[in-house]
Amino acid sequence: MNTEEMLQWADDILYTKTAKHLDSVQRAILEGAWQGLKYEDIAKNCHRSKSHVKNIASELWQTLSDLLGEDIQKANARSVLERKAISTIYNYGKSSQIVTSNINSHINICPENRPSSEDTKPPSPSPPNTPQNKNQTPIIDLTQAPALTEYYPRTTEETTLKNWILQTNARLITIYGLTGIGKSSLTLQLIEQIQNEFDYIIWQSLNEKPTLTTLQTNLKQIFSQTQKTPFPTILDYFRTYRCLIIIDDLQNIFKPHELAGQYLPGYEDYSQFFKQIATTTHQSCLILLTSEKPRDITTIEAENPSTQTLHLKGLREEQAQEILLKKQLTDEEKWPELITIYQSHPLWLKIISATINQLFNGSVSQYLADPNDIYLGDIEPVLETQLQRLSDSEKTVIGWLANQTNAVDISQTPAETALSKTQFLQAIESLNRRSLVEKEPVAGRAMFQINPIFKQYIQLNPDNLK
Repeated sequence: MNTEEMLQWADDILYTKTAKHLDSVQRAILEGAWQGLKYEDIAKNCHRSKSHVKNIASELWQTLSDLLGEDIQKANARSVLERKAISTIYNYGKSSQIVTSNINSHINICPENRPSSEDTKPPSPSPPNTPQNKNQTPIIDLTQAPALTEYYPRTTEETTLKNWILQTNARLITIYGLTGIGKSSLTLQLIEQIQNEFDYIIWQSLNEKPTLTTLQTNLKQIFSQTQKTPFPTILDYFRTYRCLIIIDDLQNIFKPHELAGQYLPGYEDYSQFFKQIATTTHQSCLILLTSEKPRDITTIEAENPSTQTLHLKGLREEQAQEILLKKQLTDEEKWPELITIYQSHPLWLKIISATINQLFNGSVSQYLADPNDIYLGDIEPVLETQLQRLSDSEKTVIGWLANQTNAVDISQTPAETALSKTQFLQAIESLNRRSLVEKEPVAGRAMFQINPIFKQYIQLNPDNLK
């Protein structure tokens, strides 16, 4: 077990019992104890006083001792936690209900350890629109989900999603936003909080571009491991059991160099499948994760109230500061400025923090000596990948927007773009579905502007839009 696995396990244990996650100081204490550091060194690492760290540590050891039923101190923390964690993982591996992974620790259990259909008792069927048996352990398959190594709480978004799923019974939810913004992390955290509301929770990735037939076959194979008599369609499972299915990387089955959210040839039947899920009566929920909002979802939303969309944006400032604290940046008074420049985007902040550590010994003040010159560094390849997917009309419009000083009124088509009004508005709408332009009200009018980081990239690399 490495440090990150231990921290994740300890965080899960704490959250399960207290509904609170480890804070940055508690994480630093556990990490330091794991590495055999003195409290003085731990205090330096997390930029706190030694006395403050010792007080927090005393409370933490007492909490963990109470939760785990064994006296824990800094001296024995590593041996006790490692032994308890391994014991927990072993017990989960012997469970007959968790098919492939323990949601809390997110540690995959090898397929050969899966129970056979004869040994596994399937969840009892629940009639539609009735509460699930809360004592029932769900069948969970997260083998295609990314590893959740750290999570920065998004209380508002978590509450919104839980309300949609548990209160208003949303059947189809789309979560979209820029690459690296945290869509998968948010969804994994959501699963941890609502897992006992479902019979089945299954994560499927479209990274390899499976056809709809292949995807449905994969789902049926997972369902069939606990079913003596498999159902003919996925919708039959959705009606009979309460299922939560996550489809990740949806943008991989969209056409590049076209307006956003259009399906590749041979993948158009996904659209009909999503519409069927949204418009048919059942008790399950399908969540789509994508960097491009599908065009057809807007139409489905307009026709059916059981369809919802969440546009995921940057972290709140306090969560963004957790990233900078973990990266051990200095000049804390300058952190808000750095966070604003990089829009609280977790991946961008992590990348640029590495640059600041490498070039400026972690000094944010030195890095921001010229705040008008935004440095992109290793963020550029991430931006370039997203811009490569744009259509010609989108490239024209985003290039024009990059040269505007302020947000613009789009009621009049700019002559310099040489686009018709239809082409211009289609491009704006498509860029918005990619999270590359943002709308902001100005004096009661809707104004649009390009994402500042992409604006800087385009101004530095105008030829990349050709």
